[in-house]
Order: sequence, then structure tokens, then C-alpha cells
Amino acid sequence: MFKRSPSLAEQVKFHLKQRILDTDFDKDRIPSETVLAQELNVSRNTVRDALSRLEMEGIVIRKQGAGTFVNRNVRLVKTRLEEIIPYEEMILAHGCKPAVDLLSVKKTQPDEQCAAQLNLNATDEVLSIEKLFGADDQPVIYSITFIPTKIIAEPYTKEDAIPPVYQFLPQFCRQSFAYYLSDIVPLVATPGLRQILHLPPRKLALLSFEEIGFNRDNEPIVKAISYFRDDLLRLRLIRRDTG
Repeated sequence: MFKRSPSLAEQVKFHLKQRILDTDFDKDRIPSETVLAQELNVSRNTVRDALSRLEMEGIVIRKQGAGTFVNRNVRLVKTRLEEIIPYEEMILAHGCKPAVDLLSVKKTQPDEQCAAQLNLNATDEVLSIEKLFGADDQPVIYSITFIPTKIIAEPYTKEDAIPPVYQFLPQFCRQSFAYYLSDIVPLVATPGLRQILHLPPRKLALLSFEEIGFNRDNEPIVKAISYFRDDLLRLRLIRRDTG
């Protein structure tokens, strides 16, 4: 049922999380480790590891002597900031119909900051990808992604830039994407952003993600900036006491 990569525990965690979000457990009670291990054809240790990870994320609550239960409040969290998911899925999780408009795909010179963040020389170029994501025909996310052209190893079309960049990288750059280092930055919308995102007159502030993506060798291979209509897409965290 499960493959060896990523780890079995991570796959079981993802499987259980999806069932939790789909309200698949009766009275929010998670079956025992033995039952889950038999059902999923994995070891009890794998199930125990997966449940521990879900507990660390605040998705389940373990009650000594009573069992493991779904944290009902987790269903209020439509988007987990620590997870990388396509923006279309984020919009869908908010109960809206997603759409993506590919605004531009072009080679350009990076600015000084971008070049430094991606370890580029002054003469290096980047592939700039601009997208506008909609929710029920309302623009909600504007994103710009920069990929060094020197790592692009395969020919691509404009349409190939529509899927998320972490799908583009292995296919066209032969790069294994590992993680993003992300800064969450509030800002006052510029006139250009106000026009792109169709901001109402009294809406001045936006939330942005400024992210550098790294490969499995810990080398920076992509920069992305995303601007959110946080009045339409609510981003939440579960913060836990780890003491």
C-alpha cells in the first residue's frame, strides 16, 4: 500500500491526516495502534511514530487510559503555514473554486538582492514566472518566482510553468526540491498590487511570503514572493506548549 520514500511513518501520517480532515473517524476517536497497523499493513512502531508526529503538530490529542482523539479545532485551520501545498488546494480548502492565470514567463536579470540570495553572478539570468490565483473569480494571490536559468536542463513551454515550482524543478532542472526558508512580511500595497489584486478602496495592507527554496544539497535554487488577500484567505497556525 505504501512506498519506501518518503518514510513509511510520514506516509501513514499523511494518510491519517487526510482521514481526519475528511471526518472519517467515528466520534473523533482514532483506532488503536494495533488496528491501524493491521489495516495499513505496517508495523505498530510506524503507526506510533506517525501518531507522535500528528500529536506534535497538534492534530491529535492523546489521553492516557482513554486513547487518541482528533483535535476538533484543527478543522478550523484551513491552511497550515508549515506545509507546502499548491495554492489551488489552499483556495479549495476555503470552499472556493480555484483558478490560475499565468501572467508572464520570461528571462530577466535579477536585482542585486535576488542574485545574492541565489548565489548568482552579475551576468546570470533568472526565469521569472508571474501567476495570479483566483477564488470564485476573485483574485486572491499574486506570485512571482525566480529560477536561475543556468540550472534549467530541459526544454520547456510556457504552459509547463503553470504547475507549482517544486514540480517544475525536478522535471526541467533535474533538481530535488527540499524546503523553503520563508519570511512572513506585512506590507502596504503598492498601486500596482492594488490593481492586480483588485483591492477595495479601504484595503491597504497585504500579507506576503518571501521565500528561498533549497535543494537536497542545501543550495538555493528558487526565490518566490507571494502576495495574499488575507481578508479572503485566512492563514492560521497551531502553536503548542512543548514543555
